[in-house]
Amino acid sequence: MVKKVSQEDANKVAEKVYSPADYQSNDPLSQGMAITHEQSTDSYTEGTINGKIDNVDKNGSLKSGEGRDIQK
Repeated sequence: MVKKVSQEDANKVAEKVYSPADYQSNDPLSQGMAITHEQSTDSYTEGTINGKIDNVDKNGSLKSGEGRDIQK
C-alpha cells in the first residue's frame, strides 16, 4: 500500500535547497540533497564523454584552450 504524502511533507521537500551542512546532517532529506548536489556537480564538471580538459597553471588560470583528451 502506498502512503499518501501530506501537503506539509511535500512543501518541506519542495522548499529544501542545498547547503554544505547537508553532508554532515542525519536528516534523510539533507543527505539526499548532498548526494544529488555531488552527482550534479560531477556531471557539470566532467561534461560530456568526449570533453577535453583545458591546460591551466598552478593558479587555475587558463594556459591553453586546446585541452587534452579525458582518459576513458
